[in-house]
Amino acid sequence: MNKFSIYLLIIFCFIVSPDLSAQRGDFVLAENCPPSFELTEQGVCRLLTRYQFYSSVQNKGLGGTRTNLPAHRDGFTPAQIDLGRFLFFDPALSKDGSISCASCHQPDKGFSDDLDRSIGITGEKVARSAPTLWNVAFVDKFFWDVRANSLEEQAMGPLFDPLEMANTPEQLLSTLRNNQDYLAMFAQAFPQENTIELAQIYTALTAFQTSLISLNSRYDQYAHGYHQALTKNEIAGLNVFRSFVARCAECHQPPLFTNNEIAVIGAPEPEGRALDIGAEKTYNAPKLRGAFKVPTLRNITKSAPYMHSGRYDNLRDAVKFYNDGRGNSVPEGEEMLLHWHISEPNLTDDELDLIVEFLGTLTDESLTPQTPNKVPSGLPVIDANFQQQKQRLITSNQQIQQNKHKNNIDRQSGE
Repeated sequence: MNKFSIYLLIIFCFIVSPDLSAQRGDFVLAENCPPSFELTEQGVCRLLTRYQFYSSVQNKGLGGTRTNLPAHRDGFTPAQIDLGRFLFFDPALSKDGSISCASCHQPDKGFSDDLDRSIGITGEKVARSAPTLWNVAFVDKFFWDVRANSLEEQAMGPLFDPLEMANTPEQLLSTLRNNQDYLAMFAQAFPQENTIELAQIYTALTAFQTSLISLNSRYDQYAHGYHQALTKNEIAGLNVFRSFVARCAECHQPPLFTNNEIAVIGAPEPEGRALDIGAEKTYNAPKLRGAFKVPTLRNITKSAPYMHSGRYDNLRDAVKFYNDGRGNSVPEGEEMLLHWHISEPNLTDDELDLIVEFLGTLTDESLTPQTPNKVPSGLPVIDANFQQQKQRLITSNQQIQQNKHKNNIDRQSGE
């Protein structure tokens, strides 16, 4: 066969051969686990950390700097984790295609947003701030008022809340089932299922969120024995943080810097806003009036504003609140059963500064997942109109004043 014949054969094969990339679609799910996860013989991803080599008091992540972690969620397939990533960033999960999970949980903002209280598709601020998603694999209570006990249950909150994503189960299923890319992706992630079901959506979102691991900060390097990872001031801040006087570590326990519990601390609401009763509503327990989940301090410098209502826009003021005296912000006429660790430590300004300086060592975004360039719906990953609307809410005092009359409405939404 001469060169010309070979050339014609190549051209012929190129024309008649099936386009494998088109056959597989534009979205092919990962076959490997995310970093820090090991693919087991069963085909699922298992989390590996240096903390697993340590022991722990009562297996709850309690102890010193070298302490094992509490039980966590893993065991999802690479395809399920990757499917969850696409779903997380796809605005098609909202009623009008304007916002996604990532709109309020943005990777570059500590998987939170920069608002005191998040906004949904209506443009209104909801009841509470968006909490970080880092290390939620270790969390067993969700929402600020701990009204959900699993990530799957939590997912239903924002998806179907009329002030947040405002979707319905029927519309969500219809959207995904009518998308050929998602049909193929769900078939890959859940090969035993014949069609897309709600449980698969919740599982995929859970799988992705449990891959958001942040355990390699400079603090962690220090805890594992590399003392040069922290400066002299940062070590001093850690010592104040863990001291019996400040007692920060009693609730924000290393290494997760949360105890996965709820506490009444008497954190103030924004001016003109009625008291948020928190977990009192969840448990119908007056003693939990004003109780909220103890948040992790991981990547805390990335997730301002702080507290359930975003009351403080900087860490120094948030830390100072605990030093201003027990019950300093409890509204007049309110009786709240404050946590016994909330006291009057009388720390100096220098000690407060040292704590803030130490908190900066908890930053670790090395395992931040890749934001998709595009999603199966074809919608913008983070809708530009939504971002413009959010910016107006941030900068417009006039809008804040106009919304004040809505502040006394008792809403469950906000995460």
